[in-house]
Amino acid sequence: MPAFRRRHLCSLTAALALTATVPATAAHADAPDASAALRQVLFVGNNWDGTAEVIKSTGDFAKIGRIDVVPDKDERMAEINADPIRWIAFMTIRNSVGEGHDQFVDDMYSTPDGKSVVVSRPSFADVVSIDLASGRINWRFPVSGFRADHMAVSPDGKRVAVSASTGNTVHVLDIVTGRQLGKATTGDKPHENIFTKDGKYIYNMSIGDVNTQTDAPWLDWTKGDRRITVIDATTYQQVKVIDMRSRLDAIGLKDFSDAVRPAVFSPDESKLYFQVSFFNGFFEYDLASDKITRTKTLPKNPATSDDRTSFVNDSRHHGLSMSPDGKKLCVAGTMDDYATVVDRGTLQEGPLVTAAKPYWATVSGDGKSCVVSESGSDQVTAIDFATGKKTVSVPVGDHPQRVRLGHVEAGWTSPSAS
Repeated sequence: MPAFRRRHLCSLTAALALTATVPATAAHADAPDASAALRQVLFVGNNWDGTAEVIKSTGDFAKIGRIDVVPDKDERMAEINADPIRWIAFMTIRNSVGEGHDQFVDDMYSTPDGKSVVVSRPSFADVVSIDLASGRINWRFPVSGFRADHMAVSPDGKRVAVSASTGNTVHVLDIVTGRQLGKATTGDKPHENIFTKDGKYIYNMSIGDVNTQTDAPWLDWTKGDRRITVIDATTYQQVKVIDMRSRLDAIGLKDFSDAVRPAVFSPDESKLYFQVSFFNGFFEYDLASDKITRTKTLPKNPATSDDRTSFVNDSRHHGLSMSPDGKKLCVAGTMDDYATVVDRGTLQEGPLVTAAKPYWATVSGDGKSCVVSESGSDQVTAIDFATGKKTVSVPVGDHPQRVRLGHVEAGWTSPSAS
């Protein structure tokens, strides 16, 4: 198993308030323009590279091309170096959540016409749209605070929601123009976003401070305001707050973190499956009864330390997806170096597929495979939902994290040699 980099303790003053992500399913992938000839692909964000790999969405998942998502790097760095506050923020991201590296791509979605890809860039605290033909930036939106994080695209592909993780805000943008349509206040350190399939609501998960070393259960109160904020996607007003603290306490899990990480709805949206900080497993939450109905604990890797301060950004497991028929869940066991497919009915896990620090799980274009990003070995791996077995691994760039379904124009090739 690979050695893990121990994350650095953030030393930024509290005045800067700096610290510092449900996977999109096929149903939530951006809607293509029927008038154009488009090709479905997977975008793989190579966070430390500042590139996005474009690979086939099915079959052998072979590489199609690569995109530079920081073509304006020199300009952005000049701005950062000229502003002491922004420089401190930039370096803090590098030495805390970035594990000693800059974070240049967190999340990405293509536009409905397949002509552009929209990318959140944590270290640059912005969202940009990049023209897939030329590689040039169409528009740029600076988020509030100092760091951009996870995104979600609306079912019609026209709006993108992005978490401003140090601004405690979700911005909702027009995916074509970059114009802000609205914004909403969240808990501390907003992370994952999910649009409901009717496009009416956005679920935002705030995870609190994940770069402190106050990780013991009795110090959980130091982590901040962690909750699910349900946002009206028309008015951008908060309509509901779900705090998992009381739901976990009700089933006797008072020592468990209530920081909801990756999550995924069942196809009928009656159940929410979610991971939390420090836990090797996941929970099932019933929306109608407002209760956690089942807990799944997954195996620990004997080689993985139980020292919570050694977990990258408080994540023991980080990555969750569901097969389109709702029968199987796929789990990325990040710190335990495996991924596995779990039967949703019985909660029985399948084979533990060895993977190096898997950081995300999504669904292939044909719905037959779970695709996980192996950030520790710079590859993505496909696992068959039916058998739970690995089918193929393909090399990508440095530290792949988010993997999203999208589209490019038929015949597309990289804007420049890579």
